Amino acid sequence: MTRRGFVDVAGGQVHYRAAGPEDAPVVVLIHASPGSSSGLVPLMEALAARGRRVIAPDTMGNGDSAGDMPDVPEIDFFADRLAEALDGLGIAQCDLYGTHTGGSIAAALSIARPARVRRLVLDGIGLYSDEMQAEILDRYAPALEADLHGGHLNWIWHFVRDTYMFWPWYATDAVHARKIGLPPPDVLHEKVIDVAKAYRTYHLSYRAAFRFDKRAEFPRITRPTLAACGEGDMLLQWHAEYAALIPEAEARVIPSVTARPDEAAAALLRFLDA
Repeated sequence: MTRRGFVDVAGGQVHYRAAGPEDAPVVVLIHASPGSSSGLVPLMEALAARGRRVIAPDTMGNGDSAGDMPDVPEIDFFADRLAEALDGLGIAQCDLYGTHTGGSIAAALSIARPARVRRLVLDGIGLYSDEMQAEILDRYAPALEADLHGGHLNWIWHFVRDTYMFWPWYATDAVHARKIGLPPPDVLHEKVIDVAKAYRTYHLSYRAAFRFDKRAEFPRITRPTLAACGEGDMLLQWHAEYAALIPEAEARVIPSVTARPDEAAAALLRFLDA
């Protein structure tokens, strides 16, 4: 059973999901943007079934995690709130997994507080040129305002849907088509609800991850690291390059944690249990 709870952090609360035996080794999962830890529930269940205690928080400003935030938070802000949440849960050290935006947060935590991370897994990391970074910061995750016609809700639905169809989502031509198909409508609905709940702040973690200087920071990672990327991930084009930045990282393409969570869990545990 996956349970839910809240833990106090500076200026707010972090919402989290938990599964697995309470006395088992802990692995913490940090989700991608947009959305929340709900998207990681299949992976949580697969890891819990294999004997791990699994904690998956919503990153600050996403899902049900809310609190005081700077106007322009950098990735260290999100890593600090994660560290405070782990303190509140009594987790002194854990294995740490982060995907996409969550990967940047996980990397930042492992750099700033290496003693807190036993083993690190990064899953899907983008490395952008200066031109592409500027474009994505300008267009990918705009700030939203509610209006009396519900236009922001319509925008959120199409934004979430189009992230499955194109990369980047706003480049809606054949060259940028992902060709992976859409998930079921109820999956889209749940993700849209998560973004709608956090419509005032969903963009802040996105933009922080886009600004995060991975080329400069990843060589500072000292924890044993699996530099992973899921099959079919739109960020796979940068897999070899980002893996090479991390000292002695093991690079591996893994099954998609959403499409094949049982196989993905087995792949992650081969590294975490080594």
